[in-house]
Amino acid sequence: MSIYLEIAGRIRSEIPMLDTVMKKAATAWLLAAKHSEQIDIYLDSVALNLHSFYSGLERIFELIARHVDNKIPQGQAWHRDLIAQMASDIEEVRPAVISEENIKAIDEFRRFRHLVRNVYTTSLAPEKMIHLMEMLPTQWNLLVSELMAFSDFLEEADKSESHRDDT
Repeated sequence: MSIYLEIAGRIRSEIPMLDTVMKKAATAWLLAAKHSEQIDIYLDSVALNLHSFYSGLERIFELIARHVDNKIPQGQAWHRDLIAQMASDIEEVRPAVISEENIKAIDEFRRFRHLVRNVYTTSLAPEKMIHLMEMLPTQWNLLVSELMAFSDFLEEADKSESHRDDT
């Protein structure tokens, strides 16, 4: 199996897991609103699932950067640079994985993940999650369509490569 088919398969297998994480965050968010006496417990769940959501996206982006682009950003801002790299066409290699419009939203999830990693859960305030939770369903639908389109591109690129090898 070619690396392009492997990556397309990995992307397609990550999507249901990311979907589950997104739904768990949404469920915990709704429960937090209903059960104010236990809000901290539900917000911890929301934070963990938002962390997992971005981490899953970043795993996909790293895989693409490593095996398709043959270039992973370096330095202190590599996480942010990776998002920008995914929104860029790389001439004669691949189209953009995500749209330019997604950079800002995905970067907000990245920054929240950084916050979750670096503070105690008692320091997480619902105000920091409101915007993320409001945009999550729309953002996720857009990301799914972009990731599926990129998987299709990889599968077509593999077919083209196989066809050239046969001639």
